[in-house]
Amino acid sequence: MPETETVEHASSAASPGALLSVRNLQGWYGESHVLHGIDFDVREGEVVTLLGRNGAGKTTTLLAIMGILAKRKGSITFDGRETIALPARAIARAGIAFCPEERGIFASLSVEENLMLPPRVREGGLTVEQVFELFPNLRERLSSQGTKLSGGEQQMLAIGRILRTGAKLLLLDEPTEGLAPVIVQQIGHTIARLKREGFTIVLVEQNFRFAASVADRHYVVEQGRVIDTIPNSELDANVEKLHGYLGV
Repeated sequence: MPETETVEHASSAASPGALLSVRNLQGWYGESHVLHGIDFDVREGEVVTLLGRNGAGKTTTLLAIMGILAKRKGSITFDGRETIALPARAIARAGIAFCPEERGIFASLSVEENLMLPPRVREGGLTVEQVFELFPNLRERLSSQGTKLSGGEQQMLAIGRILRTGAKLLLLDEPTEGLAPVIVQQIGHTIARLKREGFTIVLVEQNFRFAASVADRHYVVEQGRVIDTIPNSELDANVEKLHGYLGV
């Protein structure tokens, strides 16, 4: 991952009991100010989604949390530790892993080689055999190169690879984008299982029907700010409002 460079930041109190607290998160691409004060919390074992239209700042928020966004300020507290000034490699060692929308599969390497690449930065990383239990398709494609995998298999491999690291917080960017409904359902089952096993997940999604099947809470992002918070239990009562936010 690239080195990161932070700008001066002001500290802010994390929410008691939260594994991840984001406060007044600002972010820039060059001179373009794209995050304008993101605030949200994630408790251990929760799945939360960032919902919003394209360009709202959802992916940029994940990049800032992971330390990949070079210019950022505010407060990001993970597991009781302020991480806003840390480079990406230190954030990964702290226990956060990022699965990008483009998946980042090494095309010339086999499934097995892709899975063996990431270092185990913390105790608790899944073995290759445990990844195969989650994604049996990958066992069948063990020797296949990345270019030979379907989009769904690439997504399974990308998620399986970050599970090998031992991270306790997973940042998943559009994991269902472009996938067939049967694969989307399988990804949903996997996220639900990971939640049961104690993983904490921040999920960027456009498909709020899928998000509703796995998440505890939804943060609506618009123009670089969180403008609404909707508990999953109240999603049905807020469908019209959500349609307005998402333009669907």
